[in-house]
Amino acid sequence: MKKHHSNRSMFSGKLGFVLSAAGASVGLGNIWRFPYLAAKYGGGIFLLIYILLALTFGYTMIVAETSLGRMTRKTVGAFASFTKSHTLKAGGWINAIIPILIVPYYSVIGGWVIKYLFEYICGNGTKLAEDGYFSMFISDGVSAEICFIVFALITLTIIFAGVRNGIERVSKFMMPILVVLSVIIAIYSVTRPGALKGIQYFLVPNLENFSWMTVVSAMGQMFYSLSIAMGILVTFGSYMKKETSIENSTRNVEVFDTAIAIMAGLMIIPAVFAFSGGDPNTLQAGPSLMFITIPKVFASMGLGTAVGILFFVLVLFAAVTSSIALTESAVSTFEDELHWNRKKSTVVIGIIMLALGTLSSLGYGPLDAVKILGMQFLDFFDFLTNSVMMPIAAIATCLLVSRVIGVDRIEEEMTQEGGTFRRKKIFVMMIKYLCPVFAAIILISSVMNAFGLISM
Repeated sequence: MKKHHSNRSMFSGKLGFVLSAAGASVGLGNIWRFPYLAAKYGGGIFLLIYILLALTFGYTMIVAETSLGRMTRKTVGAFASFTKSHTLKAGGWINAIIPILIVPYYSVIGGWVIKYLFEYICGNGTKLAEDGYFSMFISDGVSAEICFIVFALITLTIIFAGVRNGIERVSKFMMPILVVLSVIIAIYSVTRPGALKGIQYFLVPNLENFSWMTVVSAMGQMFYSLSIAMGILVTFGSYMKKETSIENSTRNVEVFDTAIAIMAGLMIIPAVFAFSGGDPNTLQAGPSLMFITIPKVFASMGLGTAVGILFFVLVLFAAVTSSIALTESAVSTFEDELHWNRKKSTVVIGIIMLALGTLSSLGYGPLDAVKILGMQFLDFFDFLTNSVMMPIAAIATCLLVSRVIGVDRIEEEMTQEGGTFRRKKIFVMMIKYLCPVFAAIILISSVMNAFGLISM
């Protein structure tokens, strides 16, 4: 065991962990998913609930998962290290399987981003804004498949290079650029004529826009945004040095992630307001907001091509930093549990990515007729991981920490080398009572919605 620990890859320090963990968090979840959910479920009231959840639920789960990883220097084995319960051990395996299922369809969406960036660079922004362009592109199996493979190969190349030379180096390069680009695009967006109402809608909470779905959607988004219950934080925790403060690092990840989510909202919602005059149907475009509505917005602006290039470079960087985190979590599981080397683990993950990703890529084209629970492959994988497996993994983590390991052991890990645990009271209340309940609500409501028992 000691030998395994000493040979384990490590982040160089706090900055490496924070930027890599923030890179994992700041992905399509923030820049693609957050704005359309905020637009659809009440703007400012959604944002307020999301921030409250991030500071409580999010904080608790980040601390729990990171501590688990650092204590054990394992991923899946982090659960098995503390319990013989087959039910809780299964929680560790669910954590491990989630990234393996997410990264293939995530890479398909990353491929869409590559296609749009390429077209903007070629000066074809007006073509992207045409009605039906996006549907035509994703239904063309060959074009979508090639873009998906390019994105997957970029991810696998970075993973092959390792933790410090790959993940950490890329995150340190991409994250500062991502922040600068988001600020530039947000400033441009909020200064468009008619954007002020969009700013107010997004930043000012309005109780009239509140519904139960606002809370459920904000909870679901928080899993996606903060990379909770995906095995990523357990994996990154296992690479974290003992002298790095878990609490300070968690706070930095929270701030970074929430700030980018807010910037993404400011990039997209005011621009859509300015373009549509606040048309509710346009705001509730859902997942298509980034690929259908935004190109129309850019086409209506001066400097539309330049802004389009900057925007999709930003989205590509965000997508890559998250996909390498997901893939690294999967690779780490193979290294730990099957004792494979990095090369073999990366190759096997690459094969799985190409196989499952191809199903998602072709699901809107040649495989359009094949559906599971009425969903295309991509939508089904998203539902299975985000709405079913992640809440179950979160519940298992809460039970392991609160009933088996104990808060005292977490506190001991947190306070090593002069670390702090200032939000201990919040942590105890959330991990014992509220986090499992919230995760169960997401699970039950999502499954009921999938089977048509309720409408979300």
